Amino acid sequence: MPRHKKRKKFLQRHKIIKFVVIVFAIIIIVIIGLISFYLIKTHLDQSKLQPFYSTSGLNPNGKLGEVVRQEPLNLPLNNGSGIRVIYRTQKSDNSYTFSSGMIFIPNNSNAGLPRPVVAWAHGTLGFGDECAPSRLSNPISSVSWVDNMLAKGWIVTATDYAGFGTPGIQGYLVGQAESNDVINSVRAAQNIREAKAGNNYAIWGHSQGGNSALFAANNSSTYDQNLNLLGVVASAPAAELVPLLNEQYGSVADWVIGPLVGVSWPSINTGLSNSQIMTSSGFNNYKRIANQCILQSALVGLIRNAIGIKFLSTNLTTVPNWRDMATKQSAPIISSKIPLYVVESKTDQVVLPNTTALYIEESCKESKNVETLWLNNVAHQNIPKATSQQVITWLGQRFSKKQVTSTCGDKLPIAPAIMQ
Repeated sequence: MPRHKKRKKFLQRHKIIKFVVIVFAIIIIVIIGLISFYLIKTHLDQSKLQPFYSTSGLNPNGKLGEVVRQEPLNLPLNNGSGIRVIYRTQKSDNSYTFSSGMIFIPNNSNAGLPRPVVAWAHGTLGFGDECAPSRLSNPISSVSWVDNMLAKGWIVTATDYAGFGTPGIQGYLVGQAESNDVINSVRAAQNIREAKAGNNYAIWGHSQGGNSALFAANNSSTYDQNLNLLGVVASAPAAELVPLLNEQYGSVADWVIGPLVGVSWPSINTGLSNSQIMTSSGFNNYKRIANQCILQSALVGLIRNAIGIKFLSTNLTTVPNWRDMATKQSAPIISSKIPLYVVESKTDQVVLPNTTALYIEESCKESKNVETLWLNNVAHQNIPKATSQQVITWLGQRFSKKQVTSTCGDKLPIAPAIMQ
């Protein structure tokens, strides 16, 4: 090939490479710009909300469930309205504190009064204030099914949990604390006059919230004898923590759950030391990661795990005091008097389905008031949305006080986890 043609071809190739580099640079700049815009907007939005969530000057002592602050939410709901609230609750040591959350009230005046309540307990979201459901720019994004419940004439409460959005440390996977937050959210609904909430209620919890829901069901009869729990739904519940943490050891889940547990559990159990279980990288970063939202911490975990950086230096279920804590915070088997609906996906990669199968197996030994729904090819985070209609139907049967169709005689589709 003549030299001038070679040079021309070289220049053309150079132009193409230069063009690709420029396009790539523009894309990077646009992405950085969008991220920066999002962060700035989030910061401004959260700054505007902060006065509502500040509990400085509020007296923590008083009536549990009392709504000490409220404001309307502008939401695209067809069958009701929502309000943002701060209400009084209790920590695991029974000291008083505050939780934020939302209460959704139906506009259907033809439904029976007083209205039943569904207490929703959300899954793991991280500890950052901006991650709290009631502080989101679209607060109903995680409860897309709420309008369908309002159409039934049901009130829906959605606790953020104390210390999440409000000052303090969230009692993450601390059953007593989260149980108090869930039950007190029902009391909060009763303290909203226009809600016309009755004493009948049900609980629906997902993942972390599934653990919360089961603890709340276990504590319901002693914590508030005036309330009447008619049923509990546990979607992919983080129920059996020892086998779950054992089987997830070394996975990306360590970078998501580990920082949250590392902040929460030692705050109520001074015998726990993070240096016992964390690598130096984990120890140096766990507080910062805990205060991110879950998508960001999961991304961090994926990257760090891919390059061989581990969060845990040892399996915490092999460290006696940490294992004892995990055992204590595993969900209890609830009373046979309370109908239980357990929902799980056979392909769940977060709350491993064999651990849910173990909880179902143990529950069926104590009660036949258990019904299950097994899914396939549904991701962990999508389970509530994918099963909302089945859950609403099941809850409707509980509010009508129909008998549960037990599935305890059915063969489990997943072999239960083995407690090691």
